[in-house]
Amino acid sequence: MASREPPRPRILLVEDDPISLGFFQAALEPLALRLDSADSIAMALAQSRDVRHDLWLIDAHLPDGTGSELLARLRAAYPATPAVAHTADAGATARLLADGFLKVLIKPLPASDLQQQVRRLLPVRPVDEAMGGGIVIQRDWDEDAALAALNGQQHHLNALRELFLSELPGTRDAVDSALRQDDEQSLRGHLHRLQASCGFVGAARLAQAVRELRGDPRSPAARHHFHDAVAALLH
Repeated sequence: MASREPPRPRILLVEDDPISLGFFQAALEPLALRLDSADSIAMALAQSRDVRHDLWLIDAHLPDGTGSELLARLRAAYPATPAVAHTADAGATARLLADGFLKVLIKPLPASDLQQQVRRLLPVRPVDEAMGGGIVIQRDWDEDAALAALNGQQHHLNALRELFLSELPGTRDAVDSALRQDDEQSLRGHLHRLQASCGFVGAARLAQAVRELRGDPRSPAARHHFHDAVAALLH
């Protein structure tokens, strides 16, 4: 008997411009998620009062304050929820990252860029895949674990993840090379270091795949899960 379909991730989208709001709604529609929207700090706080969202998409400039002010107030109740800012001001990127946003999207942007960022942070798939049922999708990033490892320092986590993602293709290639050469010692060393790195940045799905590959390097399924987890982070 097929297992019950896991609950869809829930996003809070904060945007006061109707045109931009329509773009975000249309771009996110193909993904299997639930979307709540708000056009002000007051409305966003009301939306979050009784609902725990899995991701916040927050406009940097709102009628009753800034996106950074809203993020600070939301974090008081939900300190580990990932947040992405969106703005037409590219010059605000550094400040918004310093204020605790994981990523800053510059408007206008392609729908594919928005979808890519959401997929990197949440266990979402296209709607037609999600409707298949019986599939449990593990979250790529574990914000709670990563922030706990870094004493809640969001800016350190942002920097570590950027470094982690820049080095991941090389690490993947090194693992593949060790597998092809049947070099057990080299493979063990690469996977050991990668396991530690996954823990620091909260790469939960990849950490599980690494554990599986360490346990049985010859398993085709373990190798497939490893490459799938890497691809999901680099997509």
